[in-house]
Amino acid sequence: MDEQMNYGEDYKTVPATSIKSGTGIEVLPDLFTYTIQIVNIHLVGDPKTGDFVLVDAGMPNAHEKIISAVEDRFGEGRRPQAIILTHGHFDHVGAIIELVKYWDVPVYAHKLEMPFLTGKEPYPKPDATVEGGMVAKTSPIFPVDPIDLGDNVEPLPEDGSVPHMPEFKWLHSPGHTPGHVALFRERDRTLIAGDAFVAVRQENLYEVLTQELVISGPPRYLTTDWPSAKESVVTLEALKPSVAVTGHGKPLSGELLADGLKELAENFDEMAKPKHGKYVD
Repeated sequence: MDEQMNYGEDYKTVPATSIKSGTGIEVLPDLFTYTIQIVNIHLVGDPKTGDFVLVDAGMPNAHEKIISAVEDRFGEGRRPQAIILTHGHFDHVGAIIELVKYWDVPVYAHKLEMPFLTGKEPYPKPDATVEGGMVAKTSPIFPVDPIDLGDNVEPLPEDGSVPHMPEFKWLHSPGHTPGHVALFRERDRTLIAGDAFVAVRQENLYEVLTQELVISGPPRYLTTDWPSAKESVVTLEALKPSVAVTGHGKPLSGELLADGLKELAENFDEMAKPKHGKYVD
């Protein structure tokens, strides 16, 4: 394990917490979603076998809560076989270094996310000018400096397979970030969508805190490529997922998922894309 890991200079705890923080939902026998403040992590694996993967790594300084959630589900001392990142924004890698040191496990992400995960390039600054609510307005406080995982992070395999998740394939779903990925299992049409679309209006503080359920586009204040974001939603909708978990908000299934995702794909510019903002044009 490469011990020379560090967070960016702007790394800090972000004081925002929803009413669902600290709670988990067994979406499927081998899919468990757990909320850390305002973001979700996902545990993929059957507790009966004890083999599992962690998808995303939560908010800054959340490692103890994540370890506790893992041990509650899989047993004391259990560790994932790997950590898969949908992307590298601060709320999806916030506890990654502590978790890698504690568990000594590999991390995988899309090759286009590597500059943001190996200390080479910061993300673009959040756009506080987009409409939507108070979270968008306060987004400039969010960390964007790159973290450096050194040799502990590896690119996902080019063939679309996901390490230690044999039935899943990763799908490049850029827009929110250049190397954003979603994970899909054909057998039961299970989708782990990351932030390609989410299940709460992430710009609105009240809805974030109350976790009001609605299918929404990627968080506006951190999305920089809107044509690609639209194409990614269209691609994911075409999979016709039966169950979806996202980076923010509650799990989705059935007609709510099918109808809501179809509406979002068909009306993306009106429903998701900001009317103004520095990344809109």
